[in-house]
Amino acid sequence: MKTYSIDDLSITCEKQGADKYIKISYPFRYGKYAEIKSDNYTFQFNLNGEIKTIQGRGEGWLDAAEWLKRNAGNDWTYFAAGGYTGAYDFTGEYYVPCLPYDSNGIFGHNRFQSPEVTHAFEAWHQLINRLNAIDKTATPNKINGFINRILLMGPKTLEQRAHNLHEIIGGRVSVLPPDTRHVEYDVIPLTIADGCLYNCGFCRVKSGNGFKCREKQNILDQILQLKRLYNKDIVNYNSIFLGQHDALFAGPELIEYAAMQSYEILGLKNSVIKGPRLFLFGSVDSIFRADASLFEMLNKLPYDTFINIGLESADPATFEMIQKPLNKKKVTLAFHKMMKINKKYTKVEISANFLYGADLPETHMPSILDLTRNQLDHFHSKGTIYFSPLENIGSIQEVKNKFTEFKTLCRLPVFIYLIQRL
Repeated sequence: MKTYSIDDLSITCEKQGADKYIKISYPFRYGKYAEIKSDNYTFQFNLNGEIKTIQGRGEGWLDAAEWLKRNAGNDWTYFAAGGYTGAYDFTGEYYVPCLPYDSNGIFGHNRFQSPEVTHAFEAWHQLINRLNAIDKTATPNKINGFINRILLMGPKTLEQRAHNLHEIIGGRVSVLPPDTRHVEYDVIPLTIADGCLYNCGFCRVKSGNGFKCREKQNILDQILQLKRLYNKDIVNYNSIFLGQHDALFAGPELIEYAAMQSYEILGLKNSVIKGPRLFLFGSVDSIFRADASLFEMLNKLPYDTFINIGLESADPATFEMIQKPLNKKKVTLAFHKMMKINKKYTKVEISANFLYGADLPETHMPSILDLTRNQLDHFHSKGTIYFSPLENIGSIQEVKNKFTEFKTLCRLPVFIYLIQRL
């Protein structure tokens, strides 16, 4: 990890972060990356030379423990720590991902409107100009190679690469499963089925298309193209998201094919980050359809698998309001099947998603509490409950108070669903 100095820049071409994801209350980096430090900022790059994180220092930055992070979809996220009392209680993480689009306004103002963040992006562009002006004849070949990779990955190229990603998988990932927080949302997306079963009236992330599985050849083509796109940096990924909105309904054969082909071709077994994980969405009908053989197959895969099911409510009046073709009986049966699966299979966890909104019927929240407290005889560590805020959540303080009260009474882990796209 030799560091070279050019004027006020300190350049390290090879750095090694942690080899597994952990919950920790200070800035932490994973996998292999490179770094450039200036007087006021730390810029970190992936193995392709793409900008990955920016962290400020000193008076010109919001908080020394906070940073900006860019994903493969070319979205930036501000990971915030300060000002969020009890952030871990609300999100399950020590850092709250603040996004440049409407998603988690419950946690305060948009960080991307802060001049400090604007200045950080300006500093990145200034760094590119500085690197372009460096006399390459006076620097070692290793440094020149690193600088050239960064210069090749300018803003326009990064935008095009994100476009290529979305073209490969058939469109932008409108929402990632909430459990992808366990890997800091660093997943490789792979579409095995388009659309969803319900296309509910309340949903802001639906495609509007009916459910349709992809052919195996299409899935294989995606994997091969993703391998080329992620290129050298693929060693920094250990997790796959099977999309879109109800991959569980695709059935065991297609899920196993996609999971194993990804594991072998993308080289997840050789990732520098240990503990491969598989993420997918499911529905009430897909969990009913899934028999024991599917979960036994998942339990034997070289992944820990996380499935998020959209239950939304256990209240008839709420189902009618949100235009979801479910009823209390089906949701109750799906919930108890979820709990049985979580108990039986060590490498599979099913979480449930419920709605939170100021305009929902008064019977909505009590119906969920009846399900997640009164129908359980003790606390269970598996089977996380996520609350997905609707557009109108009402007073932020009231939301936090009600959430805290619910969390205290519920017999499962409870967190806010921070909707994040890719």
